[in-house]
Amino acid sequence: MAIHLSFTFFLLVFLGIGLWSARFARKSTSDYLVAGKSVPPSLVGLSAIATNNSGFMFTGMIGTTYQMGLSSIWLMVGWIVGDLTVSLLSVSPIRRQAQKTDVESFGGLLGFWQGRHDRLLQRLVGILTIILLTLYASGQLMAGSKATSVLLNWPQSLGVMIGAIIVLAYSAFGGIRASIWTDVAQSLVMVIGMGMLMFVGIQSLGGWNETFSSWAKLPPEFMKLFPEKTTLGVTLFVVGWLFGGIAVIGQPHIVIRYMCLDREENVTRMRFYYYGWFTLFYGATIIVGLLSRLVFNETGQFDQELALAKMAQTFLPSVFAGLILAALFAAAMSTADSIILSCSAALTHDVLRGNPKGIRFAKGMTALVLTTAALLATNVDRSVFNVVLDAWGILGSAFVPLVIFLSLGGRCSERLAIAGCALGIAVFLFFQSSSWASDIYAAAPGITAGALYFALVFVSLKKTAEKLT
Repeated sequence: MAIHLSFTFFLLVFLGIGLWSARFARKSTSDYLVAGKSVPPSLVGLSAIATNNSGFMFTGMIGTTYQMGLSSIWLMVGWIVGDLTVSLLSVSPIRRQAQKTDVESFGGLLGFWQGRHDRLLQRLVGILTIILLTLYASGQLMAGSKATSVLLNWPQSLGVMIGAIIVLAYSAFGGIRASIWTDVAQSLVMVIGMGMLMFVGIQSLGGWNETFSSWAKLPPEFMKLFPEKTTLGVTLFVVGWLFGGIAVIGQPHIVIRYMCLDREENVTRMRFYYYGWFTLFYGATIIVGLLSRLVFNETGQFDQELALAKMAQTFLPSVFAGLILAALFAAAMSTADSIILSCSAALTHDVLRGNPKGIRFAKGMTALVLTTAALLATNVDRSVFNVVLDAWGILGSAFVPLVIFLSLGGRCSERLAIAGCALGIAVFLFFQSSSWASDIYAAAPGITAGALYFALVFVSLKKTAEKLT
């Protein structure tokens, strides 16, 4: 009973924060979808990173570390380095462009970037956003429901339904402002929960010395810094996750956060909060994943993505296990709410553009997308890790090359922009279905192909302009 009460308490806290934020909301689609582009850097940074790392970290990443061992650290290194690289290239131009144009969606940002209205590009971006982010949101709801099935013995469908209802409640009332406020609270609970589990797990194994001794007794490949691959294989493995981080700038639900920032000059301060939390939480996740291998290595087969929930159940009193469960649920919700609102923006401003639509329509679209994601979450039989990586990789392959091209001052026709997005997706899907999929994350060749394409476009247009002059 204690675990149920603890879990319920924290969920009510998150819901209360979201509903409280509605008091500061203005009754406009601009406030509902981009918070009037007036959010301070601390909130943007913590919200963006909570949205970025979510249930993928608590379930997918811990499960991957359980399987791969220490070499999973390259997912962290590559992801952060790639993320920072594109942040330095693109975040300030994105914020500048969002302020200059009256746009409230990712599709609108790209469709109006070049000083004209690329209607077809905006609509296609909106369609891709809806399809892929709805799938992504289903993965987040799956992540939360997996934990409740272990610690509370609930059917996974019940966990999905509860998560969806809570997200809908505060998102419909406060929009992205409520999403950002709850993200910040959720990010704090996520760090506290992970830190608590890491500390208790190490202590239960006898401290650091005993833990290291136990790791040393595992199969040698588990604690190797690099996976058991050739030099080429290791290089492809690391580069693949570098591009996983680079793909962040193609994620509509994260880019929307950057569009909400109050001033461009606060981008550096925003990065301080973002990467500080990122490094701390990612490192703790890997340690907990390594600890889970010691705890469950002899207990037979089990779902690796449930390692966190099972560790909480093994080591913590019921009250604190409820905190861990709430942290995992919070992580899933912090991404799900952002995704749902991005899809709502895509539906109302990109796909169905043409007739004036108010805030009630936007809220209706929020409910529609969330319902679809919940239905998918209860019927899709795939791991959270795979669902998230596929959606993340396709979005990155489609949009990262175009965003970087535009951020660096590139200009091209609408037709050329669409062709570049299509090329990135095609290359991603080809590699994902090939034998190379086990060697390199398909986002790497997808983004590279798009980048080379836009580099060629830039050179060709420059030469044409020089001939005309």
